[in-house]
Amino acid sequence: MWEFWRKHKRKVYVTLGVFGSGYLLYKIYDARRRRLCDLETQLSAERESEELIKTQIQAHFESVQIIADSTTLPHVMQFLENQINENLDLTHLTERLIQGKGHPNTLTASEKLELWDRLKILSFTKMLSSIWAVTMLSLYIRVQVNILGRHLYIDTARGLESSQLLEEAELIDKNDERQFLACADYLSHSGLVGLIPLVEAATVEVLKGKQLKDFFDDSVLYDTLIHIVETLMVMGNPHHWVGYLMPEVAGDYRTLASSSGSGSDLLHNTKFELLMEETRAVLSSGEFANVVDISLRRLVHEVSNDMVIECGENNLKSGMALARLIPRIARRGQLLLAEPNRSRYIHIIRSIPEVELFFTLLYSTTLVS
Repeated sequence: MWEFWRKHKRKVYVTLGVFGSGYLLYKIYDARRRRLCDLETQLSAERESEELIKTQIQAHFESVQIIADSTTLPHVMQFLENQINENLDLTHLTERLIQGKGHPNTLTASEKLELWDRLKILSFTKMLSSIWAVTMLSLYIRVQVNILGRHLYIDTARGLESSQLLEEAELIDKNDERQFLACADYLSHSGLVGLIPLVEAATVEVLKGKQLKDFFDDSVLYDTLIHIVETLMVMGNPHHWVGYLMPEVAGDYRTLASSSGSGSDLLHNTKFELLMEETRAVLSSGEFANVVDISLRRLVHEVSNDMVIECGENNLKSGMALARLIPRIARRGQLLLAEPNRSRYIHIIRSIPEVELFFTLLYSTTLVS
């Protein structure tokens, strides 16, 4: 036995070493395999959790979009319609002209001409103010919803490390959401005061050579409206529209939100002010300026087509005197902000490919920020 051991002990040691190394390698492999399985299980659970979070975020984002479309936008547009009708009331002019027509001696020729000229300017001013307001507010509120979506995503990503439920994360305060969306009223509350005189000045500049006897066809009308829009957009500072849509000073945000009845706790307003500043940055961007230009031109095109239908296709296409067109311009300006025209125009703006692309990129940037 001893002789066998002496002769073969080296082989035994080698064999044991091989088996021992193999067992050790197996244990290392098995431990690594188990760790990989655990890691895959963990990653799978995290992916499921992320999908759940994204679903919850999307559901909340869509609820904000529904609130904006079904409540905020109609309320803002209705208030805006009332304010524009109040600030650009043409009744006193039309009544005096009707009175003068029935009683020729009540107005002199120069007085009639002055009234007609004033009606011409204010009719175009009302139409263009309505076009501008519908376009800007529909885009502005869409920006607001995307900004809320951005913060919802970021806050959720930060707050859900120890939670699987959206409701348990520290998200944007509901009061902040209401205050933020309520600021869409700023144009009606304050912005129109500065906007209407600017639109009127652009209108006067473009129409100063137009006489009541001049013939307008659909092409001339479109060119005239576009010329007024272009003149308006180059007046004032670059991106001047921002000042009509939202306050310049942070303190004014709180005043506006308070006056809109959006809540009483305005002390903790850091998040609210951050939302407003990010909105200002988007509205001041070159990309947004491009979207505004495209949207205004498209809406002018649609309004011009509506005027062709209202006047009768043969009448406007063959041309009619500006004096005959002015009452129809006044009427279209009145109807622009009323339903169902308002919703149709807003839908047209949102369906513009460049507008859809802008908000798709804005939301995509949100998700990777």
